[in-house]
Amino acid sequence: MEEKTNLAVEANKKSIQYAMAGDKDAWLALYTDDAVVCDPVGVSPMDPGGKGHCGKAAIEAFWDTVIGPAQLEIIPQRRWISGEHSCCVHQVARNDMGDGKFTECDMLAVYTVNEDGLLTAMSAYWDFDDMMAQLSKLA
Repeated sequence: MEEKTNLAVEANKKSIQYAMAGDKDAWLALYTDDAVVCDPVGVSPMDPGGKGHCGKAAIEAFWDTVIGPAQLEIIPQRRWISGEHSCCVHQVARNDMGDGKFTECDMLAVYTVNEDGLLTAMSAYWDFDDMMAQLSKLA
């Protein structure tokens, strides 16, 4: 019996692949025009309103300020699926800051796709204060 492909898991795999490769166009193409990215979920300096980055232009700006400048290694630890259109992923994002310095972010991310496998939402839960503490130690 052939294993069925899960659309949300495939979107997560591609998102990780494109982010690590620095492929902005391919990464953006994974999202619908009205998608929402909350990374991290809640209020932060990256999202002062706490409502997420809504729409392609806002998601592109998120790439340009957060993902694009980073040297990422993203390691999925475990994936849970909920139907064909949603998966929850425990993953670790490691950002190489150069000179042997790095930050490491343990997160839980939820990917939701439509029937075409395009992301309609991505919500990443991680500790912003912990990341700031790591960065302050590198300064």
